Amino acid sequence: MKLKRSASLVGAVAIGAMMLTACGSDANVESAAGTDSAATCEGKSPLTGEGSSAQQNAMSNFTSIYSGVCAGKAVEYTTSGSGNGRTQFVAGLVDFAGSDSAIKEDQAAEAAVRCENNPAWNLPLVFGPVAIAYNLEGVDTVVLTPDVAAKMFTGAITTWNDPAIAALNEGVDLPATAVTPVYRSDSSGTSDNFQRFLSAAAPEAWTLDHSSDWAGGVGEGANGSSGVAQAVAATPGSITYVEKGFADQESLGTASVDFGNGPVELSSETAGAAIDTAEFSGEGNDLVIDIDALYASNAADTYPLVLATYEIVCSAGYDADTSAAVKSFLLSAANEGQQGLEEAGYVPLPENFKERLVTAINAIA
Repeated sequence: MKLKRSASLVGAVAIGAMMLTACGSDANVESAAGTDSAATCEGKSPLTGEGSSAQQNAMSNFTSIYSGVCAGKAVEYTTSGSGNGRTQFVAGLVDFAGSDSAIKEDQAAEAAVRCENNPAWNLPLVFGPVAIAYNLEGVDTVVLTPDVAAKMFTGAITTWNDPAIAALNEGVDLPATAVTPVYRSDSSGTSDNFQRFLSAAAPEAWTLDHSSDWAGGVGEGANGSSGVAQAVAATPGSITYVEKGFADQESLGTASVDFGNGPVELSSETAGAAIDTAEFSGEGNDLVIDIDALYASNAADTYPLVLATYEIVCSAGYDADTSAAVKSFLLSAANEGQQGLEEAGYVPLPENFKERLVTAINAIA
C-alpha cells in the first residue's frame, strides 16, 4: 500500500514535535560500537516512526545505537504524542507508531486495513516508571497513597498541609501551599495510563473515565512530558504525573507511594519487580499487557505505576524493504539498545520478557 504524505497533515502534527534521527556521533554509539548486534542492518533507510513523547529519550538511545551498528542506516522518529502517532500509522504515513496505549477497537480495525488486511501488533519495548512528581520548597520526601493522589488531582485536596497528606507524613513540616495539578494538555498515553491507575488503585476517589485526554478538570495543562515537568519546576506547590526520566531532568521531588503494603520508593529495582509480575491480555504475538491488573496490585516492594510504551507495527503487509528495516531496528532496540536506558529513567527489559518480545519481532512478515 502506497500513500502520499499530506503536507497539511504533516504540518499540523509537526508543531512542537521533535524529530530524532540516528546520528553516529552520539556517545551511546561509541559504547556500543564493536559489540555483537541483533540487527540484520537490512531494509530501507530512513525508517520512520512517530508518537509517544514518553519514549522520546529511549528512542534517541535506540536510534543512535542502531546507526552505530548499522552504518548508513537511519531511523527518524517524531515525538508528537501517542494519539498523533497512532493516527499517522493508521494513515500509512509512518512505518511504526510509538504509543503509551495499545491500539484498539475502531482504530485497530483501520490499522488492519493499512496493513493489507493483517492485524497490527502492540509490542511493549519501553517501560518508564511514572513518577508522581512535585515542587514543594523544603520538602524532600513525601508519601502519598493512590487515594490521596486522586483527591489532589480532582481538587478534593487543595493544600499540601491537608490532614490526609499530613497523616501519611508524620514529622514532615508541610506548608499550607496550594496544590496545583499539572496535566498533559495533548492527547497522551501517559494521561490514559495514569487515569487507569487511579481507577484501579483508588476507585472510590477517582470515578472519572480514562482516555488519552485528561478528565480531571482542575489545574493547568502543558504539552508533552518535558512540558509538564518544566511547568512543575516553575510552579511552587504543583504536582504532576510524568515519566521518571523527565522528573529527574528537572530535579523534581518524587513521591513514595503506599500501594497498600507500606511506602515504596520509585527505583529501577521496584519498578522492575512489578514488570516481572505483568501478564498479557493480547493474543499470540500481540503483546498487550493486562495493565489494569498490574495497576491494582499491591505486592510489597514493587512499584506498579509503570508505563508500558508500545511500538505499533504491521504483523504483515509491509513491502519487503520496510519489513526488513522494522525487524532489524526493533531487534537492535530490544537487545543492545537497552544499554543506557536505566540512566535515562527507564527500566531495561527483564530477560524473560525480552525473549517473548524478540519472538514476536521475528514473526513480523
